[in-house]
Amino acid sequence: MTQKYEKEINGKKIALEIFQHEPYESPREWDNLGHMVCWHQRYSLGDPHDIDHSNFGSWGEIEEYLVKKMDACVILPIYMYDHSGITISTKYVYPYTDSWDAGQIGFIYCTKKKIREYFSVKYVTEKWKKRARGVLMDEVDIYDCYLRGEVYGFKLFEDGKEIDSCCGFYGDDMRSNGLLDYLPEEYRKLYEEAN
Repeated sequence: MTQKYEKEINGKKIALEIFQHEPYESPREWDNLGHMVCWHQRYSLGDPHDIDHSNFGSWGEIEEYLVKKMDACVILPIYMYDHSGITISTKYVYPYTDSWDAGQIGFIYCTKKKIREYFSVKYVTEKWKKRARGVLMDEVDIYDCYLRGEVYGFKLFEDGKEIDSCCGFYGDDMRSNGLLDYLPEEYRKLYEEAN
């Protein structure tokens, strides 16, 4: 998907091109707060780990293991919907009500040590756990965008010549994914007038 916007301003022709960016790196390769442990027959998802899910009888037992053995202090479930593509979430909501195509595939968690490092705090209070929970939810959302191919970039043109470009904006809403924040004012106005 490519969108192109053009306009002439004071005898100068400017153009903005927004495009789906491929190939793109997995956000799980970044310095994340959370560790994502997933199991699926057909897909390799999340972060590398050596936890064998067949050693457990339920998701609750795996969660208990993460707390006791991995020192997890904030844990969220990860659900997946697999139908003509995959999407993941920390919430089991529509369209995840279809038990044939949807279900839990793992967890994302963080430790107190990681919270202290990530937020540069000495003590992990409920306030910091709540903030960590929000970061973990954002990490799953960004990874979901990656899995769905919703990663974008832009190119700026002036009189037909490319003058700037940037890639790696996750999510298909250009206002919330940060792409518009990188545009010079006249290019941002060009986009906003068209949308």
